Amino acid sequence: MRKFDNKEVGLSKKELAILKRLNTPRKVQDYVSALPQNFELMGETSMSVRETLAKHRAHCIEGAILAALAFWVNGKRPLLMDLKTEGDDDHVVAIFKEHGHWGAISKTNHAVLRYRDPIYRSLRELAMSYIHEYSDKRWKISLRSYSRLLDLSMYRPEAWITGKEAWVIAKDIDAIKHFPLMTRAQAKKLRKLEVVEQKAGSILQYKRR
Repeated sequence: MRKFDNKEVGLSKKELAILKRLNTPRKVQDYVSALPQNFELMGETSMSVRETLAKHRAHCIEGAILAALAFWVNGKRPLLMDLKTEGDDDHVVAIFKEHGHWGAISKTNHAVLRYRDPIYRSLRELAMSYIHEYSDKRWKISLRSYSRLLDLSMYRPEAWITGKEAWVIAKDIDAIKHFPLMTRAQAKKLRKLEVVEQKAGSILQYKRR
């Protein structure tokens, strides 16, 4: 991992102060969860960390990228993992490791697909924990695979931190190698969510205005 050096990155004093305060996974998740949802009212976005901080809103990958930078500023690797679906939107989370176990920071507007404590022995185990929370509009379980980790310290700061957009990260995390969570035969037999689960999946933290 390349160490964080703000002389190379170019964060403002205010930006750096915000991120330095996010020095534990819980603080990172609390900050990301408190950001209002980016509903992309003017079209699709993949904002850089600077834009996310300035506009004070985020959707999943924007929150994950911000979380990854907070980890990097505070000495952890800035890692992302993609959760890929069938017939549904993918979900990107920021990954961290504590005492040999993996956890995840997640920005979502739903009551599900949220933070994961660092209790998982493998990335596959962590990804599996999201399966029964991840459904499409017909309430069918849609999660199918997870990606290998993408280390954002390998990218120029302009590509994800200080520029306007972070589309290169969105494209690369989608194209990176993914690993199946189940066979096709298993996927065909997945049970539709029950009504009570559907109600839980319909709960929103922020409403579109």
